Amino acid sequence: MCGVAGIYAFNHAALPVSRGELCAIRDHMTARGPDGHGEWFSSDGRVGLGHRRLSIIDLTERGSQPMASADGQLVVTFNGEIYNYRALRKDLEARGHVFRSDSDTEVLLHLYVQYGPAMLQHLRGMFAFALWDTRKQAMLLARDTFGIKPLYYAPGAGTLRFASQVKALLAGGQIDTSPEPAGHVGFFLWGSVPAPFTLYRGIRSLPAGHFLWVGAQGVGQPEPFCLVTDILASAAAQPARGSKGDAIDAIGAALRDSITAHHVADVPVGLFLSAGLDSALITALSTERGERPHTLTLAFAEYVGSANDEAPMAEQLAAQFGTRHATVMVRKADFEEPRDRLRATLDQPSIDGINTWFVSRAAASQGIKVALSGLGGDELFASYPSFSDLPRIRRIAQPFARFPGLGKNLRRMSAPLVSRITSPKYAGLLEYGATLGGGYLLRRGLYMPWELGKVLDHDIAREGWRDLHCRSQLQATVVGIPQDRLAITALEMSWYMRHQLLRDTDWASMAQSLEVRVPFLDVPLLRAVAPWLATYPGLVKSAIFQELAPRLPQALIHKPKTGFSVPVRDWLLGDRVAGQERGLRGWARAIHKNFHV
Repeated sequence: MCGVAGIYAFNHAALPVSRGELCAIRDHMTARGPDGHGEWFSSDGRVGLGHRRLSIIDLTERGSQPMASADGQLVVTFNGEIYNYRALRKDLEARGHVFRSDSDTEVLLHLYVQYGPAMLQHLRGMFAFALWDTRKQAMLLARDTFGIKPLYYAPGAGTLRFASQVKALLAGGQIDTSPEPAGHVGFFLWGSVPAPFTLYRGIRSLPAGHFLWVGAQGVGQPEPFCLVTDILASAAAQPARGSKGDAIDAIGAALRDSITAHHVADVPVGLFLSAGLDSALITALSTERGERPHTLTLAFAEYVGSANDEAPMAEQLAAQFGTRHATVMVRKADFEEPRDRLRATLDQPSIDGINTWFVSRAAASQGIKVALSGLGGDELFASYPSFSDLPRIRRIAQPFARFPGLGKNLRRMSAPLVSRITSPKYAGLLEYGATLGGGYLLRRGLYMPWELGKVLDHDIAREGWRDLHCRSQLQATVVGIPQDRLAITALEMSWYMRHQLLRDTDWASMAQSLEVRVPFLDVPLLRAVAPWLATYPGLVKSAIFQELAPRLPQALIHKPKTGFSVPVRDWLLGDRVAGQERGLRGWARAIHKNFHV
């Protein structure tokens, strides 16, 4: 897990790469890679690659980056982990490839020689990388299917710049920082900035599951190589055959395989352990492997003795499975001291992520360098309220969809009154609720589209909403997926999980030099599980997990779904919002103010 950076002056009229600029971008990400740093420049001065290293696989200098091929024709800077790198290496060696290190990074170089960009279909893991091909005089940028690892790029004036963080690119000083309306509007819609946008016109996010070529002709368009929607559509078209028992056996085998893969490392791997089913199952299946991992729970002094206190159940699970456990208590004073540093490490505005920052800091304090998280389990196994709410919203709204303009006119007339009585979302029920995509915007949206002019300049709000193409993009997410369960999985994975949960996990964990791995977000796992979920859409998480880990306490199996609660909103705002808009909407305004451009 690392930080990557690079500059490519692809137009001969552009200035050569500035070593100072590249190092400024790279070293802004020191926390992402405190174990080492490197840089590489082409002989003609047109290409520069930088890297900050967090050593996880092959801890020797042979694993340092940027890494060049033996003939010097290829150079790669890579952020992430390739969990099947040993199997890939074995196959490549059988084809005559000779390796000089034991790192997964070198596998990328040889895999590219063998397959070109089709190499991406062979990778199992989380990744964002740039690979320079001297013979082609072209650069390949790529990002993993789920979007676990970020990659931002800034094209302009015949030069491409890229990095693992938005603020790292800003540190180089050569970016167009004029406001991007779609990024600002996206934040107020979702509480996070949806890709490919950022807050700045000059910076884009490479979409998950896409690659991009940059050559002498300029910056190409992102091209997909593996999309969550396509995997789920394929599962819906070809559901599995067999009994429910077969389904649970197949799901169990796929989960165990993913967890085993995510333990691949040359350093110890710890586990985040909360009072939730997802982390409990990962702990149970990890200890089946005969290991005694280090588990960690975050507790808050304000919650001791209340229903929000996760520590008692987590400690019970740790004792039951024999892990080396630590509970780290957080108090308001623990937040006050690093608050400015926390704000500075937030790479893009988000209404979430502070919980991950605290648990990552706690893990780092325990000497943990890699931790497994249960993120993705709710999306894969349908345990969010959205899985029942969205079909219900659609049933209510669909009969009215046959009357054009009815929903919009009713919303315009009722919104002022509805907003004074209850959530403004109810005013848009008939206008948006007739489709799963529209209902998802109602369910997950922070501010509604018709409210944007109240929190942003009217021109920015209008332009941003237009450029987002929000409703059509939401519908594109569920194209070819007729089953509600899989369609909602596609929405949750492609929107809330990708743009908020995964992005927050990345910046918050890397600020503490911690690598977080997510076994529920694994392409082979999704391909194996989705066809069974298509066959048995009513198969719920508690039933599956109880069969896979019968030692899990019944109180946990049947515990109602709750989010991981953190009292940080009250800590952050305190009395300063007295008389102002409270809750997530008020918090969003406060966060956006800190990012005003």
